[in-house]
Amino acid sequence: MSAETVYTLGELATLLDVELRGDPALRIDGLSTLKSATAGKLSFLSNPRYAGQLADCRASAVILDPEFVDACRISRLLSPVPYVTYAKASQLFAPPRSQSSGVHASAFVDPTARLGSGVSIGANAVIEADAVIGDGSSIGAGSYVGARSKVGSNCSIFANVTLYHDVTVGNDVILHSGVVVGADGFGFAFDGQRSIKIAQLGGVNIGDDVEIGAGSTIDRGALDDTIIECGVKIDNQVQIAHNCVIGAHTIICGCSAIAGSTTIGRFCTIGGAVGVIGHLHIADRVMISAMSLVSQSIPDAGVYSSGTGLLESKEWKRNIVRFRQLDDMAKRLRELERLTLGK
Repeated sequence: MSAETVYTLGELATLLDVELRGDPALRIDGLSTLKSATAGKLSFLSNPRYAGQLADCRASAVILDPEFVDACRISRLLSPVPYVTYAKASQLFAPPRSQSSGVHASAFVDPTARLGSGVSIGANAVIEADAVIGDGSSIGAGSYVGARSKVGSNCSIFANVTLYHDVTVGNDVILHSGVVVGADGFGFAFDGQRSIKIAQLGGVNIGDDVEIGAGSTIDRGALDDTIIECGVKIDNQVQIAHNCVIGAHTIICGCSAIAGSTTIGRFCTIGGAVGVIGHLHIADRVMISAMSLVSQSIPDAGVYSSGTGLLESKEWKRNIVRFRQLDDMAKRLRELERLTLGK
């Protein structure tokens, strides 16, 4: 957060398009939590469970829902969606990313590659034949853009990102360090003696306004492309296998793995460490809880979970024994019903 970025509260109210209750001349130089805020900071309340912290909050102002307006004695920015307003405010105080256009002396750019205006290519980056980098995009140090791959405008490709050949990246995309896009999908055919590799002939198509976290991998398609639609947000350490289709504005949290040829709908949320087996279809607006295993298609919107909740170890072990007995218990129950009810 930049200490040099200062707004008046009135300016923030205008920029964030929210109602101001308080002193518009207050100077705001940053954001902070309710608990740790000091004078000059803007805080926010998005979770009602923290409403009790409003009384002792020392921030100069707070973003909150109108229903809490009387619970707060300091200046307020009233928003029906405080967390969204906080997200927009965070962008106002984020330090600008230093970027100078041009190609570093140690980078390699193939003569057939095309670079738009204002492009930055970092140290030791490699841009292969017929690759295209759009206006205003930056390619970080040590990154690789393969032959015929295309990066759109205003993209931020951080250090040590690898884009294999025939990868298409839309506009306003952020790829964090260690991302690998377009590696071969895991495809083999067993002939009885050994596994024969299936050549992965498709590519990867990433839409606009996508962000992919550090260390995540997206495999190329076997024949058709793997597709990540516009607005998708993928956390760190996520694996997307070949020929998957991830619908627009879906969120996939860290350490999840999506097996091949799975289609996930739009506006879904996939929790952390979720596993999805291959060739499934998940409907729009599905939410899957963390640590779930999705072993069948989900045709309807809703919230889905699997696994067991956390218990003390000794209690969990007793329950595991019962799980193993469920089939036998079900058979005994059916027999008991037959004898007592004549079923």
